[in-house]
Amino acid sequence: MSTTLDLPAFQPADYKSDLKPVWCAGCGDFGALASLHRAMARLQLEPWNTVVISGIGCSSRLPGYVSTFGFNGVHGRALTLASGVKVARPELNVIAVGGDGDGIAIGGNHLLHAARRNLDIAYFMMDNEIYGLTKGQAAPTTPTGDKTKSTYWGNPEPSVDPCELAIAFGATWVGRGFSGDPKTLVDLMTAAMQHRGFAFLNVMSPCVTWRGDEQFKMLKAKLAFLPPDHDPTDRTAALRYTRETDVLTTGVLYGVRQPSLCERIDEIRVKARHAGVVSTTAEILAALSPPI
Repeated sequence: MSTTLDLPAFQPADYKSDLKPVWCAGCGDFGALASLHRAMARLQLEPWNTVVISGIGCSSRLPGYVSTFGFNGVHGRALTLASGVKVARPELNVIAVGGDGDGIAIGGNHLLHAARRNLDIAYFMMDNEIYGLTKGQAAPTTPTGDKTKSTYWGNPEPSVDPCELAIAFGATWVGRGFSGDPKTLVDLMTAAMQHRGFAFLNVMSPCVTWRGDEQFKMLKAKLAFLPPDHDPTDRTAALRYTRETDVLTTGVLYGVRQPSLCERIDEIRVKARHAGVVSTTAEILAALSPPI
């Protein structure tokens, strides 16, 4: 007689925690959270083998709203925490989340290194083009000329395209989605979590409080999709869909398969084991001891 226990299929509601989101009414992060629940259910991720990690910001509250393991860290450090978890426990499903300020400003250097290492995680950046939690200051992604609490006469700085950065840094999967288009966003989140390597998804997630009530309408009016003949393995072709101003092209901009950081670490581990014992503990300690 079989003793195998067949677990029922997970539904999106199974990934919801008991905490109620405290985002402002109309925040785009509600759509991103609902899409994540649906993508997790589509992949049947085991909650006890899944970790959602964030930094600080409005969207960084998200781990509390997902019924998995989670960690709400410090500002800009979501990817450092995710790196440690994934390298220590490579069998886990590791998802990093956060906003554009958290990931592009104070956390920008960590985005660089996670991408170039091809860390095997999915990173979902909810991009509202503003510092929402600190009351509406200009962020690296705020469009040039926009009036904010810190740029009353217009933002004098050129804005950053997170997808362009991710591609340039070496990410092996880069996509762009819109929280107002949940069907496409679920598909993109699913693909990102299935990718072996560093998957970066920029989710345009409007802030109606500090960016205005018309944000959803404006983004929907600009919404476009990649043409059927787009080659996601062509980096040059992918970069053509960055720095857009009049349109918002969504889809998988770039995607290639390369060895992930964990796979390369495994190769080194095998080599080290085959080499055998090269030093005794006493010899190692002696080598590290300073001369007297």
